[in-house]
Amino acid sequence: MDGQTRGRYLRARTGDEAHVTNIELFFDLVYAFAVTQLSHRLVSDLTGFGVLQTLVLWFAVWLGWQYTCWVTNWFDPERLPVRSLMLAITLAGTLMAASLPLAYGERGLAFAASYVVLQVGRSIVVLLFLGRGHALRANFMRILAWLVISGVFWIAGALADGPARFMCWVAAVACEYLSPMFGFAIPGLGRSRSTDWQSAEGGHIAERCQSFVIIALGESLLSTGGTFSGAEHWTPPGVIAFLACFLGTVALWWIYFDTSSKAGSKAIAEAKHPGQMAAHFHYVHAILLAGVIAVAAGDDLVIDHPDQKIQMATALLLIGGPAIYLAGNALYKWVVYGRVPLSHLIGFGLLIVLVPVAFVTDLLMVDGLTTVILIIVAAWESISRRRQPQALMPR
Repeated sequence: MDGQTRGRYLRARTGDEAHVTNIELFFDLVYAFAVTQLSHRLVSDLTGFGVLQTLVLWFAVWLGWQYTCWVTNWFDPERLPVRSLMLAITLAGTLMAASLPLAYGERGLAFAASYVVLQVGRSIVVLLFLGRGHALRANFMRILAWLVISGVFWIAGALADGPARFMCWVAAVACEYLSPMFGFAIPGLGRSRSTDWQSAEGGHIAERCQSFVIIALGESLLSTGGTFSGAEHWTPPGVIAFLACFLGTVALWWIYFDTSSKAGSKAIAEAKHPGQMAAHFHYVHAILLAGVIAVAAGDDLVIDHPDQKIQMATALLLIGGPAIYLAGNALYKWVVYGRVPLSHLIGFGLLIVLVPVAFVTDLLMVDGLTTVILIIVAAWESISRRRQPQALMPR
């Protein structure tokens, strides 16, 4: 099969928006599982080092999804070879997600190996799809080179223990997260330009990011419901905690989806450099979704122990989760609209003011107050943008 034939696996550029396919949504289910695993891991090891370890794992999970997202942005998931690749990646991703709770323990090698197979294996297959001489080949060669370099750090970390494993994995994440900023520059292979990163269809990347946010918020709801369901007795504080957590998740959804999701798709489609804009989306959503994971972990604690006195770690989790989410949304709207909403800045400031107050009350009160702040931000943003329709226009 020659390169031209393999080129037929690429998405057709028809001018219509490329919508997310069912196989992509099926692949995303792995990441619903991964988000739950990460939130539970965060709760189980709520120390400074434990948070950093979970953060590194989150970046790995996000990078595996992000790189696959770019592949389905170029290649047609409805074609059988691409679909088969997606199913193989789904298997590797499931093994990776299953290994997350003990990734820094006995399942470190299982986690690292499944992740490297996902990243490196996918890139090798894509090069086989392209064949020789295709315009995208050099770009994927550079990507593969950096993934192989990071893969060495992943496996080396898995073979080490303690801080050495953590440091190797930090280096691996840095390779994969920072290399796109420099065009995957590598000696002998050159570097990619922004024109090499043009999206096959403008709104596909935005729609993929939006689907991940929905999945993460959905997992947050499922986790909240599961924790509440597992309570031995449904006490009034427990019921109030459940309602506060539910309303908080609704506010998270409202802040992101009420006015800006369609504008995000339009911003990429109309950007001078759509590929570069889409890359910005990925970086911003890594922060935003980290906030969702932290909020979900905090909700579990609140429902389990609503009247527990707050400690430094729990205060940072309950307040830091919404703060990270607001920061991610502020950056997202800066990318889309070219401005940061005042509502987000005020909300962020209120969360900071809440920090000293948190230590004189309990988990339920702090969670209730953060929920009120998120509702204020959501309502303010919704009302202000509807009163100023021009503010809904992407830059």
